[in-house]
Amino acid sequence: MNESEQVSAQGFRTGFLAIVGRPNVGKSTLLNRLIGQKVSIVSRKAQTTRHRVTGVLTCDDAQYVFVDTPGFQTKHASAMNRAMNRSVTQALADVDAVLFVIEAGRFSADDREVMALLPAAVPVVLVVNKIDRLADKTQLLPLLASLAQECGFAAIVPLSAETGSNVSELLQACLPLLPEQAPIFDADDITDRSERFLAAEFIREKLFRLLGDELPYGLAVEIEKFEVDGPVRRIFAAIIVDRSSHKAMVIGKGGLKLKRIASEARVELEKLFDGPVYLEIWVKVKSGWADDERALKSLGFE
Repeated sequence: MNESEQVSAQGFRTGFLAIVGRPNVGKSTLLNRLIGQKVSIVSRKAQTTRHRVTGVLTCDDAQYVFVDTPGFQTKHASAMNRAMNRSVTQALADVDAVLFVIEAGRFSADDREVMALLPAAVPVVLVVNKIDRLADKTQLLPLLASLAQECGFAAIVPLSAETGSNVSELLQACLPLLPEQAPIFDADDITDRSERFLAAEFIREKLFRLLGDELPYGLAVEIEKFEVDGPVRRIFAAIIVDRSSHKAMVIGKGGLKLKRIASEARVELEKLFDGPVYLEIWVKVKSGWADDERALKSLGFE
């Protein structure tokens, strides 16, 4: 570190914080709330997140680098789910602190399995999400007292990622856990993910929101071409399905379902990129893609 870097690091803190928890506790909603912009997709369905997504928040005194991870998979053993679990364990190995997210009023065996994975050498903040859904907040106290005794958390922060309640308290609790060093990212960076990756994720979010309960879990999105021409982005994307019957369901009668998916994704992408987007989407059948290591690699799984 040179002299100017030492000066810029003085009193400034920068660090990586992994956001972990079982599926559907609100990890992605929390990440988006923390950085003030949507970079991680969300839906009401569990296990929407499949990849690590990094969100960057730069303040006057600190740079927080949050790593949103997939929900740890305890029930299925496909190659895709193994890759998702690897993503969680790798994130835990490379961070300065962990945000362990649970749902207010519910602590299950799956939560306990995730808690058992938390590294002993890294400080852990217990984040109790969805407190806005509890009519009586005092119901939390026995659970929090029990967990505090069982695991030496650096802090316990009840909050609502949906409404933003207590999120600033979480940042304050995390600040002393970050090492004193200069920022890693530019002040206006919000993620280290490429526009190409974000485009695939935003299209996949629409599949989760607009298709039936089971179908989105057998789908993936591959960006085949991404062109930037001045302010315009031209994106050509393939929705990968496992069966021909799924292809028909994604396209819908008269192509209406696919048109709606493309239209809603384009609107969100134009907001994200702050400019016009030309989006073309089609559907491809690749049988067994979720158990094919090569196919998973081409789709961005680590």
